[in-house]
Amino acid sequence: MIRDNLSAHKGTKIRTWARKNRVELCFTPTNASWANPIEAHFGPLRQFTLANSHHPNHTVQTRALHAYLHWRNANARHPDVLAAQRKERARIRSEKGVRWGGRPCADAA
Repeated sequence: MIRDNLSAHKGTKIRTWARKNRVELCFTPTNASWANPIEAHFGPLRQFTLANSHHPNHTVQTRALHAYLHWRNANARHPDVLAAQRKERARIRSEKGVRWGGRPCADAA
């Protein structure tokens, strides 16, 4: 199971559960959200549901999130969606100035 380095993910209860269920916990490097594949989904989610929005309450905001997720799941393999995911992953990596190998890009220094 891939986890980030949140302290709650490393507690005794989590480690005990993992050991009992024969699950290996793998932690991403500190400050390396770009290495976590799920992060590529958060940018579009934020952009299409939260950016420049003024939801009157949490219920309306939740509906917007659900509508986006419903659309996203229905169009998961659409070429435009796949291209947007690749673009978002590249953006996240470039923000960190890091290549996939974990080394800083030459121009980021």
